[in-house]
Amino acid sequence: MLLSRFIAITCLTLVLLSCNTEKSKNQLALNSTTEVSTSQKTAESRNLPANFGNYWYAGTAEITSYNLSQSRYGEQREGSAVTIFVTEDFDAQQQVKSDRRKDGDVPMLKLNTTKKFNTGIYPYSIMTSVFNPVSDTRHSLKLVNSVQEWCGQTYMQLNNQEQFEIQTNSYFQSEGDQKINLDKTVLEDEIWNLIRLNPSELPEGTFDIIPSFENFRLAHKEIKAYPAEGSLKSDSLISTYTLVYPQLKRSIAITFNAKFPHEISNWVETHANGETTTATIINRIQSAYWSKKATKDIVLRDSLGLK
Repeated sequence: MLLSRFIAITCLTLVLLSCNTEKSKNQLALNSTTEVSTSQKTAESRNLPANFGNYWYAGTAEITSYNLSQSRYGEQREGSAVTIFVTEDFDAQQQVKSDRRKDGDVPMLKLNTTKKFNTGIYPYSIMTSVFNPVSDTRHSLKLVNSVQEWCGQTYMQLNNQEQFEIQTNSYFQSEGDQKINLDKTVLEDEIWNLIRLNPSELPEGTFDIIPSFENFRLAHKEIKAYPAEGSLKSDSLISTYTLVYPQLKRSIAITFNAKFPHEISNWVETHANGETTTATIINRIQSAYWSKKATKDIVLRDSLGLK
């Protein structure tokens, strides 16, 4: 009898713990104390809104599709862009997504941005991935960009160590394979995540910034930090953050919802030749896209206006 009662109580305890595991998952992700390696500089804790976990830890990703007008080779190319924002656990030592949560993982906001457009007969496909800690203000821990087109492909990866360690691989002889170390400073590619995490952290005034990896690849510029001017303009409904690079004769302006969760509605990039690249929203959905891989799930692409 005593043994039966002990087994029953033990089973009940396990059930209750199981129920509480999912309930506390969001809070665990936000409050986890991460032991950072000595190569990572201490950063300030980030101020997050009270409803941050309800939006970003609901078990889905935010997927937004855009009509893209991309300037390339002196002409406008029509295409599509997609941003996928999602939270995940990140192994800070290996700087990869964790297969399963463990002590020392960093809760991360990841942005995957894709662009697809054609230049005459051949297509371009561009993807950028950027990973920013949710709970503190360190720079992106990792940044990756790849460009594929019929001439060949390029790849760039940044890892946040004592310095920014950048590896580049390119089929262009003038670029080739390189390893570059840069002092840490603002990354243009992390601006998008800062908008979603806390727009008050967006840098303003004049400062040095590392331009987007996409711009390095398409414009074939030297990989380094450049001086830029940042400004944020807001009203009760919308905000626009603008970066201007005087030396590169380039600028980008990103417009987003002034209120949390600060969804991005459009952006305009002005190039050195005076032409512009623009993206305007088609639709936005919340989806656990990683589980939507059956043929029947293709309808979700229709809802995003994607072919």
